[in-house]
Amino acid sequence: MALDYFEKVWHNGEFIPWKDATIHVASHVVSYASCLFEGIRCYETPQGPAIFRLNEHVARLVDSSKIYRIETEFTREQLRQAVVELIRINNIRSCYVRPIVFRGYGDAGVNPLNNPVEIYLLAWKWGKYLGDEALKQGVDVCISSWNRMAPNTMPSMAKAASNYMNAQLIKMEAITNGYVEGIALDHNGNISEGSGENIFVVREGKIFTPPLASAVLPGVTRSSVITLAEEAGFTVIEQELPREILYIADEVFFTGTAAEVTPVRSVDRIVVGKGQAGPVTQKLQERFMNIVQGQAEDKYGWLTYSNQPVGASR
Repeated sequence: MALDYFEKVWHNGEFIPWKDATIHVASHVVSYASCLFEGIRCYETPQGPAIFRLNEHVARLVDSSKIYRIETEFTREQLRQAVVELIRINNIRSCYVRPIVFRGYGDAGVNPLNNPVEIYLLAWKWGKYLGDEALKQGVDVCISSWNRMAPNTMPSMAKAASNYMNAQLIKMEAITNGYVEGIALDHNGNISEGSGENIFVVREGKIFTPPLASAVLPGVTRSSVITLAEEAGFTVIEQELPREILYIADEVFFTGTAAEVTPVRSVDRIVVGKGQAGPVTQKLQERFMNIVQGQAEDKYGWLTYSNQPVGASR
């Protein structure tokens, strides 16, 4: 399926046509995966296009780059403004934005320090990541045979392209075996996350989610849902979770920029709860979607409207 993209791409401070957003095959990123990236949603709302948690996404991109010893030429404010301008210049109402920072064409060895740093911002149209019916009916998932990275091997707090080789293995295995998604365990055999989603478990009225030490990406949507859950009066506990809690959970759901809030219907063919979105998942999903779609007050300042200055969002 061809990508339904928007024509203008931001590259190192200038807008260029999509067809010109290319790199040389000898670029460092091609052989060594020296790339950090983000995924940001822009929602169509009654108040205009709204970018969800732009500040936090840009901050994570800069943090990921710092972990890999990359200093970006542009400030966080400049990158935030560039995302807003990308939305404006393409006349976008809703989209998925992909900021990319990578090491380009230069030296050919493992040492990346002499290679130039390239930054691109691009956007395309994207629907429901796990399927159109996933938000209502839930998805069938499996425990993957592939674990997430062990500590001090690859930094899981960085949203790095190299980490998604691991994610691809998880995803492909799941699809090949008839599931929509796979859940990876960490080096201790505890629950980590999906190939591209954080995971939450509801049991006996409490909400549990793995800690960052379980090789978990610090998800922006994850953080948002924790805030909304606490706002609704739920106790949210971040702790190591054994695999089997998924089988006896009342509810399980994924969160992510692409996945939003997606219920899990079954794990390893064992039905979760009643095999559909449970009341807690439904409540958090509805609250989340109402905010991002401009149907409810944005009291946390999560939305940056492209027809307003960047400073209008915290």
